[in-house]
Amino acid sequence: MTDLSSWTTRPVPGLVPLAGETVRLEPLDWKTHGEDLFAAVGGPANADIWTYMPVGPFAEPAQLQQMLEGMRENDRWRTMVARKAGSNGKVLGMATYMRIREAHGSAEIGCVAFGPDLRRTREATEVFRLMAAHVFKDLGYRRYEWKCNRNNAASMQAAQRFGFVFEGIFRNDMVAKGLSRDTAWYSITDAEWPDLDEALAGWLAPSNFAADGSRIRGLESFRRTK
Repeated sequence: MTDLSSWTTRPVPGLVPLAGETVRLEPLDWKTHGEDLFAAVGGPANADIWTYMPVGPFAEPAQLQQMLEGMRENDRWRTMVARKAGSNGKVLGMATYMRIREAHGSAEIGCVAFGPDLRRTREATEVFRLMAAHVFKDLGYRRYEWKCNRNNAASMQAAQRFGFVFEGIFRNDMVAKGLSRDTAWYSITDAEWPDLDEALAGWLAPSNFAADGSRIRGLESFRRTK
């Protein structure tokens, strides 16, 4: 049994910008990000992003703003806006720290809404690495969670690709959009993160990308060499 007699409550994540090589994450400020964020993830063209989420889609910017501000106030969401690296880089999407339990050193990444220019890109993987490194390395968290609708095969595959460990299905977990939702739970612990971070660093390295931008090796192959 791990001795936590010296454990102290951890700080809240998602309050400072996180800078990477290809992408920058900024705490959501609607006045600064709102118009561009809605363009990236809102409107009829992006309705499919929200299919398996309990919220959305959003036809108007005010609807997205109301949801995000309400969740920040009531559920303590800390939403990070992803933009291309560099000054005034294009807004590409967002992801949120939620179910933040500072006393236990646990937080979840959720409401991951990536626009068309972010999905299945090098930047998308760096978004994940930046957010995970922030909770584990910067803030000393013990647990990082990922949850999704069990019918969302793409989200489940993404969790596995990033190295999350499957913990089970919570049956009849919630009623979402008039349907019963079973939720798949995944996690990474602080003991697992260093090896996963090393694999992510190897995958994100410039040497792993060809001249046309395509990746040379898959992320799973970096993990298997450990």
